Parts: sequence; C-alpha cells; structure tokens
Amino acid sequence: MPGPPFLEGETVTLRPIEEDDLAFLQRAVNDPAIWRPIGRPEPVNAVQEREFFEEQVCGGEGVSLLVTAENATRVGIVSLTRVDHEAGCAEVGYWIEPDHQREGYASEAVSLLATYGFDQRNFHRLEARVFDWNEGSQQLLESLGFKEEGVFRDRAFIDGAYRNAVWYGLLAEEWNSAEHRETGNRD
Repeated sequence: MPGPPFLEGETVTLRPIEEDDLAFLQRAVNDPAIWRPIGRPEPVNAVQEREFFEEQVCGGEGVSLLVTAENATRVGIVSLTRVDHEAGCAEVGYWIEPDHQREGYASEAVSLLATYGFDQRNFHRLEARVFDWNEGSQQLLESLGFKEEGVFRDRAFIDGAYRNAVWYGLLAEEWNSAEHRETGNRD
C-alpha cells in the first residue's frame, strides 16, 4: 500500500518509501540504465535492498523519497544524503526508470526536494555529482541553477574505464533568488 504524499508537484508526488516499494527499487537499481549513471556496478539482492531501506531510509539523517507520477506509478527515487549539519549541506541524488526518463519527472522531483532542503531543513548548500558522460543529468542540474564546481578525475570504474565525476553546487541564496520565487518555476 502506498504511503501518503510528502511533497506534491504538478506531475510528480514524492512520498516516503515503504516496504512494498523494495521490489521496485531492487529491480530498477539493477537495470544497467540506472546502475551505470549512479556508479553502482554491483548487483543488489533483496537482502541488500532491505539493508538500504533499514539503514538509509529508516535510520539515516537524510531523506529518500519515492517519485511517483500519474496513478501513483513508481518512476524513481530522489534523496538528500551525506548530511553535514555543521556546514549546512547535503548531497542530492536521484534516478528515474528508463521508461519514464525525459518526461520532466527528475527535474520536478529535484526541484521539490531542493525547496524542501532549503526551506524546511535549513540547508545552506546542496551538492550533486554526475559522471562526465551523463549529459542529461548535467543539463538537469544546470537548468535548476546548480553550478559546476569541479571534476574528480577517474573517480569510478564503469564499463571497463575510469570515469570522471563532475561536482555541482547550489546555494540557498541562489535558489531563493527573486527570479525563482517570482516565477514559481525552477526549471
């Protein structure tokens, strides 16, 4: 049974991840179109997915939410992890199932989560990292106002080669600029 909505947008709803979602998460994260871009080349079994649920979703300081679209269709996940309260920052992570990519779901989900992070969690800064070959994710972050801040060379070994990770950052003052607040549109 799906959990209650936590954050609602025009086309997506972000809700808490429930035990009933674990099979969806395990299936999706084992799809090469998901594990390659997030840099997780090891397969995930049911026990490992439950550990993720118990340790990260239920026990961590961050927040991981299921992204759902029309008719409560599960389409992905969006998270704030690596929370650093002293520095006032967290890392944004996300993925959308391949069948639902390029429909604006990730952009809206990250936008909702950024607003929550800045307005409700009082973060000063959000960070995100993507691999240099993932142009779609880079464009998504840049469209939301994230700025490229640096490259970690040869950060991960994926598909037989070392890949660079590109780091992005977004400050609360940038997100809360008049441009964002007046238009109500963060894309």
